Amino acid sequence: MTLSSWYRIRTLDDGVSRILEAHVAADWRCNIWHVRGRDRDLIIDTGLGLRPIAKDIMMLAERPVIALCTHSHHDHAGGLCQFKTRLGHAAEADIFANPTREATVAHLLEPRTVKKLPYDGFDVADWCYQPAPLTETVDDGDVIDLGDRVFQVLHFPGHSPGSIALWEAATGVIFTGDTLYDGTLYDHLYHSVPEQLCESLRRLRQMPVSRVHAGHFSSFGRDRMQTVIDEYLDGKRSMLCPGQMGGD
Repeated sequence: MTLSSWYRIRTLDDGVSRILEAHVAADWRCNIWHVRGRDRDLIIDTGLGLRPIAKDIMMLAERPVIALCTHSHHDHAGGLCQFKTRLGHAAEADIFANPTREATVAHLLEPRTVKKLPYDGFDVADWCYQPAPLTETVDDGDVIDLGDRVFQVLHFPGHSPGSIALWEAATGVIFTGDTLYDGTLYDHLYHSVPEQLCESLRRLRQMPVSRVHAGHFSSFGRDRMQTVIDEYLDGKRSMLCPGQMGGD
């Protein structure tokens, strides 16, 4: 299904859909997750937001929409300003409200990243997303209730200070943002702390997860989750170590 020429959507199981920015390089774009609930819907991460995703989502959803960003980096929070209800962790609240290219690591963007101009005058070399002050902060243990689905917020620092995941105990589904995906994990950024990321991943490894919907690349099951975590802890998936492994 096509939302617009800029976005593509694939409906998965359990009322979950994955939205991708079609003209952003596949190895750069994040997964934008849409979870349908009885009383309200949830958007987890908003991509670069170079085109008006919020309007397209409203066309899909008959209910109010909550937007939550797993962290403040440009590829996950670029479209957050388009939503009325904006959630994130307090540790990165100032970045959401006062974004700069350096704070959101948008200075790492390369010309090849955006394959089609989203609007006249767009220049990847000076782009930064618009301020998106959080309307509410969330922390470890907080609950997001969609009416018939309940998600628990998990604070998983390491990739960034305010990195969070969303865990649905009833189904064993977890949305991990950039804490975990099937690729080389970014632990080398200016506010990354590899030791914290290791602790977060050890905590995640012990959870009864059935399905991981990650911040990048494909979703995967518990066995793959444990393999990826073990490989990172062994130094095979770190940006700081030689021999790192890429995603699919």
